[in-house]
Amino acid sequence: MNHRQTDFEQDRVRVTNPSGASSVVLVCEHATSYIPAHFANLGLPDEALKTHIAWDPGALAVAQELSRRLDAVLIAGGASRLVYDCNRPPDAPDAMPSQSEIHHIPGNQNLSAADKAARVAEYYEPFRARLAQTMDTATDPVLVTIHSFTPVYHGQPRTVEIGVLHDNDSRLADAMLTCATGHTTAAVRRNQPYGPEHGVTHTLKEHALPGNHPNVMLEIRSDLIANSVDQIAMAGLLAGWLADGFARTGLAGAVRCVA
Repeated sequence: MNHRQTDFEQDRVRVTNPSGASSVVLVCEHATSYIPAHFANLGLPDEALKTHIAWDPGALAVAQELSRRLDAVLIAGGASRLVYDCNRPPDAPDAMPSQSEIHHIPGNQNLSAADKAARVAEYYEPFRARLAQTMDTATDPVLVTIHSFTPVYHGQPRTVEIGVLHDNDSRLADAMLTCATGHTTAAVRRNQPYGPEHGVTHTLKEHALPGNHPNVMLEIRSDLIANSVDQIAMAGLLAGWLADGFARTGLAGAVRCVA
């Protein structure tokens, strides 16, 4: 269930199941490692683009299966997070990062204001506009974003396996954390391995909080979703867990699970 690079060559934002019946709106900002040819890999070797610095491995496959199971629309970014990180506002220093963990990004050094504006217009704005339109036209939308994170960061192993993240609206996150042990034996943590202080809740703040829409950001350690079998299993786990969370927050009608 891994993406094909050619799937992203023509699209700045990709939409799966646009007529989904669920009120859930799924998002996968870091769906692909695709970098358009004119960026020349941003000066990076091909091997680097297979790693977490360029995308969230496994996240899109989980989100696609979750879209099927929940009958929910899925909005996915169409280019690598190194070209533009769609989970960051244009003025964020890491929207077009010059450094990612230990990796220097040559093609993002000393970008001019015009360079940055061009990337915002070509990669962020289509994504932002489509997600905004989807949220505006959905009935009582619930925003759920899907991410993965690397098991080892700056040489340190991470013990957290699934992060349930939120900004200042914790309704859905609280419900999911309350019933977590009924769905998984994984090490589940609130706002780990990242939290609002790291700037990772931009999509929630931009598209859910202003309308008081329930929302949550789910981070999955990428070694748990490294193959199609595990990706499908994780989507099944999340579908049931989300449904339980919705029920506990009075949103039971938001989702219908498909076998």
